[in-house]
Amino acid sequence: MLPTTTPPPPPADHHHHSPKKSKKLELKTTIHSVKSHISGHHCAWLTVTVLLQLLIILFLNRASPSPPLPSSHRRDFESAASASAPLYDDTCRYGRIYVYDLPPMFNKDLLDNCHDLDPWSSRCNAVSNGGFGPPATGLEGVVPANLTPAWYWTDMYAAEVIYHERMMSYKCRTLNQDQATAFYIPFYVGLAVGKYLWFNYTSKDRDFHSEEMLKWVKTQRPFKNSNGSDHFIMLGRLTWDFRRLTDNDDEWGTKFIYMPLMKNVLRLAVERSQWDPLEISVPYPTAFHPRSEPDIRQWQSFIRDRKRASPFTFVGATRKKIQNDFRGVLMSYCKNESSSCRVVDCSITHCYDGAPAILEAFLDSDFCLQPKGDGFTRRSAFDCMLAGSIPVYFWRGSTEYQYEWHLPKSAQTYSIFIDHNVVRNDTSIIKQVLEKYTKDEIRKMRETIIEFLPRLLYSRPNTYLGRINDAFDVAMEGVLRKFKQQKMANRGE
Repeated sequence: MLPTTTPPPPPADHHHHSPKKSKKLELKTTIHSVKSHISGHHCAWLTVTVLLQLLIILFLNRASPSPPLPSSHRRDFESAASASAPLYDDTCRYGRIYVYDLPPMFNKDLLDNCHDLDPWSSRCNAVSNGGFGPPATGLEGVVPANLTPAWYWTDMYAAEVIYHERMMSYKCRTLNQDQATAFYIPFYVGLAVGKYLWFNYTSKDRDFHSEEMLKWVKTQRPFKNSNGSDHFIMLGRLTWDFRRLTDNDDEWGTKFIYMPLMKNVLRLAVERSQWDPLEISVPYPTAFHPRSEPDIRQWQSFIRDRKRASPFTFVGATRKKIQNDFRGVLMSYCKNESSSCRVVDCSITHCYDGAPAILEAFLDSDFCLQPKGDGFTRRSAFDCMLAGSIPVYFWRGSTEYQYEWHLPKSAQTYSIFIDHNVVRNDTSIIKQVLEKYTKDEIRKMRETIIEFLPRLLYSRPNTYLGRINDAFDVAMEGVLRKFKQQKMANRGE
């Protein structure tokens, strides 16, 4: 191999040497050239050797999995990753949501002062555990033992807290306002007004928190840009609690929905007004909050295989102050029809949210009778379907225009309708109608409920459900899709 460097020429004054001296000079020059070549060759091999060692180390490190992060750190990492995930992520194809950091008086302070949220008793249990409430007890023998940690006594009006908790770790949340398709206002308006709905409070008391929140949000750049048309909020109570028409102190509720700054804001509510296109109903929270996809699959199998002894059941209490109370009609009928109807009388049995007596009654019955609640809808209907029982409705408004993102379009595929006026004239019609359904028809209706059941559940934050979307996921995708379509329409696309 030739030397890598050319020998330097001899100095000018040595051009005329004797032959002997010239041979010595050539030998010396050749030796110097060889040394130079050997030194360069050695360095090259040394460099290659070091690089090979580094590659081996990297390979070994990749072959050995790193120890998992502690769960708390992993949640923080996943939350941060979701907040800064790239816009091309297909899981967020409809866009991302920015969560306002409201002053504490509109959410955190309400939780910190939970003893003052209700005029009769503390609401601290109801808003604990991120809105799930206290862990359920007394379910031994009612649900599979390994699923009991997934059950909580969840309040029917706790959705404001639940949605906020879920939103903070939502996969399509962004911390950049300029990347947002939708803006979420985490105001617990239902909790804020709950204390002032009764007794001698004034309309100003009922509107105070709402007016102060709107004063704050109207100063925010995104709200100014859109006048609230890409903003949304969660209403934890029935829509009727937020629709006071006048400033009369004797009139029920707050006028939050009718405040001018709310005219473009989308509302999620556990019951919507069918005449309001800016309101979307979402499922009432139930007691089951799955920790994983296997939790859901196991519960679906459990209710599918459950042996049911009662044709139908009624859970509730009569309202003596209401004239011709329909619940009283159902209660009297079921008590007289004890061979077919199982009764849980909540004036005798303590029917707190998702209580074992309620769950067991629904698990043991093919059908459950569902009259109106304070509105057309009722939390009990979701407890009923959670147990794989088929709801029987008596008002069209209990299903029409409600839960359109979460339930099948055809209510007949999973529920029965019997007009309440017909029942008042002849209560025996209930049994006559339900007896006409064959075992195979009942099985098919129950299977429909089992199939869409995950869309009615609220899982824990940072829970991986595989390909399953729960009630929160369905609601958020619906909001983003609606706003994205709205923006495309405004641009004429």
